[in-house]
Amino acid sequence: MTAVEHRPALLPTLGGAFYTSPAVFAAEQQHVFESLWFCVVRAAELAEPGQFKTVQVGRESVLLVRGRDRVLRAFLNICRHRGALLCTEPEGQLRRNLRCPYHSWTYGLDGTLMAAPNIASFTDPDGTALNRGRYGLLPVALREWLGYAWVCLADDPPSFEADVVGVVTHRLGDVEAIDNYRIETLQLGRRMTYDVAANWKLIVENFMECYHCATIHPELTRLVPEFARGQAAQRSVGSGAEFGSGVAGFTVDGRAGFAPLPGITPEQNRRYFAITVKPTVFINLVPDHVIIHRMFPTAPDRTVVECDWLYAADVAAAGDLSHSFELFHRVNEQDFDACQRTQPAMSSRGYRAGGVLVPAEHHLTEFHQWVVAHIGTPAESG
Repeated sequence: MTAVEHRPALLPTLGGAFYTSPAVFAAEQQHVFESLWFCVVRAAELAEPGQFKTVQVGRESVLLVRGRDRVLRAFLNICRHRGALLCTEPEGQLRRNLRCPYHSWTYGLDGTLMAAPNIASFTDPDGTALNRGRYGLLPVALREWLGYAWVCLADDPPSFEADVVGVVTHRLGDVEAIDNYRIETLQLGRRMTYDVAANWKLIVENFMECYHCATIHPELTRLVPEFARGQAAQRSVGSGAEFGSGVAGFTVDGRAGFAPLPGITPEQNRRYFAITVKPTVFINLVPDHVIIHRMFPTAPDRTVVECDWLYAADVAAAGDLSHSFELFHRVNEQDFDACQRTQPAMSSRGYRAGGVLVPAEHHLTEFHQWVVAHIGTPAESG
């Protein structure tokens, strides 16, 4: 990755076709969403044997299911017989096995082919006895981290430690910094799903910069004054963004929130840290809770964003979270509205060659270079 020099010059952006072209989006599905680590579900939501969820990753439906051995596994959600979807519901509880509703091929929760009508009479194509091991469900690589399941559809997945853990470590400047928040022990306090009529990259770019903050985020800039000057929390390593002197907590009106999470350090208290884990995850760290965004791009101009507010177990169970939740819910709505206003102009002839980045946005060039490195230019993608 080429280092970006923060100089006074204006730098070019990606051209509009990167945000509108079906060919570009198809290339992203293949070379980004289906080739890199993709955060899909909170593991605690599949705590019991037989619990399952289906999620869309690129062009593939992926099935996650908790086995009777309590291991969480992921498979392509297709029957090996004729390719029918095994599970058509987004989530549920299986009684015993996975049974295809088309021809009743039946699989164990570990993906093993268990039964099929007339299976005793089947042979392999070469006439030998049927080898059931060849016809089990196709597995998908899965890792659990920060309380979430991350999957990768690549035949040879890239390093999770480098591409996910390493990115977070680099942003925070300390290998132990993320561990202090003990995210895997936190409980889901609130969840909001936003259906955003914008390309996923516009949402990433918006999250990574704060040149817009003074314009559209009055609540946030009152709490974090440096954001009003256009300074993004992701431009520097390890420092985060400090709360204003009169701010008691990361709440919609600045009043006190909850007790700080027990593991954070004094250097992490009264600070907001923002991390982008490419391609589709945002991690927001504040003293008393954690906010995680997961994006599911569905079209060049549509992205579903699932946002979780995570709290200490006693806080999540005890009371009203509204003054804490409301702040970033407003920030989300403000950001997504801005992205939706931008999306229509991406197809304008006035934006064919793109726009420009001011110095406070220069770090977005690194993201643009990353995109091009994975999918090429629109002409190459097409």
